Amino acid sequence: MAAPPTAAEPPAPPLRWKLPLGLFVATIVSVFLTGAGWDAPKEANLVWLLTHLYRGWTFAVPLMAILVTHEAGHYIAARIHGVPASLPMFIPLPILSPFGTMGAVIGMSSRIRSRNALLDIGAAGPLAGMAVAVPVLVWGLMHSEVKAIEGSGLMEGQCLLYIGIKQLLFGTIPEGHDVFLHPTAFAGWTGLFVTMINMLPVLQLDGGHIAYALFGDRQSVFGKVVHYSLPLWFVFNYVVYREASPGMPWLVWFGLLMLMRRAAGGEEHPPYDPGETLSPMRKAVAVGTLLMFVLIFMPTPLRAYGDPADADASSEAPSPSSTK
Repeated sequence: MAAPPTAAEPPAPPLRWKLPLGLFVATIVSVFLTGAGWDAPKEANLVWLLTHLYRGWTFAVPLMAILVTHEAGHYIAARIHGVPASLPMFIPLPILSPFGTMGAVIGMSSRIRSRNALLDIGAAGPLAGMAVAVPVLVWGLMHSEVKAIEGSGLMEGQCLLYIGIKQLLFGTIPEGHDVFLHPTAFAGWTGLFVTMINMLPVLQLDGGHIAYALFGDRQSVFGKVVHYSLPLWFVFNYVVYREASPGMPWLVWFGLLMLMRRAAGGEEHPPYDPGETLSPMRKAVAVGTLLMFVLIFMPTPLRAYGDPADADASSEAPSPSSTK
């Protein structure tokens, strides 16, 4: 006996690749431009940078490897769970960003309502990206130098993981000296910073997905507490450094997350099946990634030091690290 006819499943939407490819190429150029700028002579202009893009490869190649691996983790996990996802759309940001990019986003045509899928998709990106960022950072630090602090520059933020790696590689750094970063070390540090921002346990960020999969509706309250506490980190930096710029990233992200919250109608996540539970392994992954956020959290992401008029144009490094 023949089975009764069934309605045909709608075809999968075509994979749109032209815009993601264009943004990817633009981001590569932007990141190479930024990398070349770290090693540019004082008199360099935009034309010089564009004709010497290749000089930025020691920063651009490892950074793009970290970002591409991060986004590939999300994309592959989404495909495994059958969640429609766009190709990663990278965001070029030359000149305005010290990294040349704001990372990337993956669009999803429907909200994730599976607890397991939410965790897997949220955690896959940070774990994959960190698997590349940490070796890149270690290699870059091994090619960095400890020098006396002179002139001016940018001082990158500190986190427990970063401090621990430097302690293992350099031991105690003499007073008045610091680690001046090889461009690849700065790329590895940027990987930590980008992962930290994505791991904020708020809304549709990676950390928000992971925390909601683990805690359920309790995450909505916790996420709002984290979100509305971000301006306090601006106040903290202002009190410590007596200037507004070191804490400005927290105000920027507070505003961006506010826009995301309004766009989502205030909803943190759609409810998932209350009968669906996480396996012990997935719970361990969720707890581990949230603990990773603690290890890479940087109260002061970047700050300027010294008088720009005294900057040493011959310096090989983008920034020293503050270990004092």
